[in-house]
Amino acid sequence: MNNLDTMKSLVNELNKASISYYTNDNPIMSDKEYDEMYNKLIGLQKETKTILPNSPTERIGDVLLKGFKKYTHQAPLWSLDKAQTDEELKEWFNRTERFVKDYNLTHSNKLPKIKYILTKKYDGITINSTYDKNGDLERTASRGTGVIGEVISEQAKTIVNLPHKIDNNFEFEIHGEALMNKRAFTDYNNSLKNNEKPLKNLRNGSAGALRNLNVKETARRKIITYMYDIGFSDGHKFETYIGMLDFIKSKGFPTAEYTVCNNLEEINKQIDVMNIERPTLQHDVDGVVIVVDDIKTRELMGFTVKFPKWGVAKKFLAEESTTVLLGIEWNVGRTGKIVPTGLLEPVELMGVTVKRATLNNMDDIKRKGVRINSEVFIRRSGDVIPEIMGTVDDDLENTTEIKMLKNCPSCGSEIIKDGVHYFCQNTLGCKPQLVKNITHFAERKAMNIEGISDKTIDQLMEANIVNTLVDLYKLKDRKREVLNLERFAIKKFNNMINSIEKSKHCKLHSFIYALGIDGIGEKSSKDITNIYDSIEKLKNAKFIDLLKIDDVGETTANAITHFFNDDEDMKLLDELLQYIIIEKEEINIMSKNKEGIFSRKKIYCTGTFASHKKEELKAIVESLGGEFANGYVKSLSYLVVGNLKGSTKTLKAEKDGVEILSEDRFLEMIREE
Repeated sequence: MNNLDTMKSLVNELNKASISYYTNDNPIMSDKEYDEMYNKLIGLQKETKTILPNSPTERIGDVLLKGFKKYTHQAPLWSLDKAQTDEELKEWFNRTERFVKDYNLTHSNKLPKIKYILTKKYDGITINSTYDKNGDLERTASRGTGVIGEVISEQAKTIVNLPHKIDNNFEFEIHGEALMNKRAFTDYNNSLKNNEKPLKNLRNGSAGALRNLNVKETARRKIITYMYDIGFSDGHKFETYIGMLDFIKSKGFPTAEYTVCNNLEEINKQIDVMNIERPTLQHDVDGVVIVVDDIKTRELMGFTVKFPKWGVAKKFLAEESTTVLLGIEWNVGRTGKIVPTGLLEPVELMGVTVKRATLNNMDDIKRKGVRINSEVFIRRSGDVIPEIMGTVDDDLENTTEIKMLKNCPSCGSEIIKDGVHYFCQNTLGCKPQLVKNITHFAERKAMNIEGISDKTIDQLMEANIVNTLVDLYKLKDRKREVLNLERFAIKKFNNMINSIEKSKHCKLHSFIYALGIDGIGEKSSKDITNIYDSIEKLKNAKFIDLLKIDDVGETTANAITHFFNDDEDMKLLDELLQYIIIEKEEINIMSKNKEGIFSRKKIYCTGTFASHKKEELKAIVESLGGEFANGYVKSLSYLVVGNLKGSTKTLKAEKDGVEILSEDRFLEMIREE
């Protein structure tokens, strides 16, 4: 055997050993044997001056980086909606089954009976790796927003079971979950010097590793991955998810085991099996992923704004513990809401020392019987702040009742009650509200101003440099004052100013979201711009018309009309628009440039039609200025009903006051046009 063949054999054996050790929890050789083979490989690399593409010596991370570059994924990385309860899972399952049934009633090309694929939901960090047409690992990026991530190629090269080269002849992007297992976690903490801080939990261990510019530190954490999805492929179309997983496995990628289920009973049984198995695993698992197998069915089901409709994650019950409630801290939110936070006697929960926990409002406190010094149950779900679920017993001895404040803990203004919540109305003079409003305005999904955090704004407000949103756009004229502040270097200042300048050109939906009107989220801001394509039009919108917008209910409609009728808010808006140019939306606004009988009408067709296919009906509606809805919603202008007696959608339309059209009447309207 020549040196090159020996090197290939060593690389294969060493990589197998790493996968067995870190992924399968099944060591196949001793540390001494591994070290001897590894050192032999290094010697041959020096002798031949050759390093093979997938050599474990390439995973040592001997690189220092200066920063992260942005990368636009070739296909979006979607996150899954979560079913916290059995009932939520049942609702998702029923919707999925109903979709296929309804589709097959109205189409000759039938969809297959649904197969559900179940895999463990590993609690790690999503990565997206690109392999070129030669099978080389071209880059790896973080998930980021799902559309734009950060290039972490050098960090990913240290992942012990991620192939650097595969046998393949087309480009594709593959998603995976980067993880730190329990053995690597323990080994890492045991190896730390006295001045090094230990890791708190597995997820932070992997997240911190892949965000570390010192790649050698990344390598120390022995991160592994499981690959589970190909989002973009330049040379192969998959017909099933099983086919995709088999392809992934055939190319040498580590994949999670999957189970095929055919009904809800089988799904629930498998979830129970995985939950029982959970404590024995080397990795953190916080649920089960359930997805539809058939790719065509997935494509037809489509997506919501945030999630694919063809998949869901069933969350395991969060781990609970008990501790003592020592006191209450009252915090003022962006909208002036006064929110209680429980201060706890520290307790370890899911690898984290917990000192604080959520108490939603006074009604929640009373309902749960929570008092100061009472022993309470706390539950932690994911990485969010734990929640106090209730008290261990009803013993009131040595406990004190929790009473609501009369005045704002920040500005001292009188507190008012609205529904179950309490609010400080001093919107323009209450510092926590101002800080949170400004940081919300600067969020990535809003004006996308980098370098703006609560701490930064708090510091600028203390110095009387920033007191309103408009003051952000005056910052460049106060350079000397800002640079005199602690921790404000010229680079930080320039980066912030450049980002503020870029924000002067923004999309309407981003600006509406940034204003922080109560109830307007990312999706509803886009829904609003589908109807009102300027601030002036939204300002003059009537309450009754706002209710016709998807995701806009009475509370949000009230908030919008209140905002545009408030003198102080309008003064602030006018000042902002002196600096900000709102660009034209590059979205498919509902027929705003089309005129016709269905102009500004939203229509949905249900049932089977003798005259046209659904796709043809959609094209007709849109050609006549209307919007063809994805499904039944209360905001419909018309529900067109074909041959479908006893339709639940018809009953809903009657209840909601939506006008119902027969196929004949619909065709008459088209002919009249």
